[in-house]
Amino acid sequence: MNELRETLKGMRPTRLPDPEYDAPPTHEDLMLRVATGDEGAFEELYEAVSAQVFGLIRRIIRDEAQSEEVTQEVFVEAWQQATRFDPARGKAISWILTLAHRRAVDRVRASQASRDRDLRQGIKEFQETYDDVEEGVVLRDESHRVLVALERLSQAQRDAIRLAYFGGYTHHEVAVMLKIPVGTAKTRIRDGMTKLRDLMGVA
Repeated sequence: MNELRETLKGMRPTRLPDPEYDAPPTHEDLMLRVATGDEGAFEELYEAVSAQVFGLIRRIIRDEAQSEEVTQEVFVEAWQQATRFDPARGKAISWILTLAHRRAVDRVRASQASRDRDLRQGIKEFQETYDDVEEGVVLRDESHRVLVALERLSQAQRDAIRLAYFGGYTHHEVAVMLKIPVGTAKTRIRDGMTKLRDLMGVA
């Protein structure tokens, strides 16, 4: 009997590795587990893709502290919205980077809007200080003409010009933030500035 057991034992097939069992989880696997509230999967996913997410955000926002803040916001959103991820529609990293891009652009636009408000307030305060001075009158008139002329441009041209000239972004960065080709960004800026000069009567 013992000999039979040994013979049968020797006939057992060697277990081959099961790729589905032994392979490390993919980003898609981790996202599906995150959707069930698996915190361990979330930590693993964060370690795997956070550097890539931060890199994208950093290229758009440029400010490191704000980029770190937005990166955290992206992962909070990924955790909260994980049930919306569908692996049949794309990769997990693409889904997360889409969240990152949208939040980064929203942050830039919010910052630009704040800078525009600060600029208008600064002009207003400067004008009030020099209301009785001839130079103040000239400045008030010129700044008003610029604001009026900007409003007569198309929304697309205004957005591109504000990012390039008020925000200090390059043509490539403007293109990324507006989700348009670089050539289109250059055209909007060039055509917008040409129209702005025409509206203000600048040769």
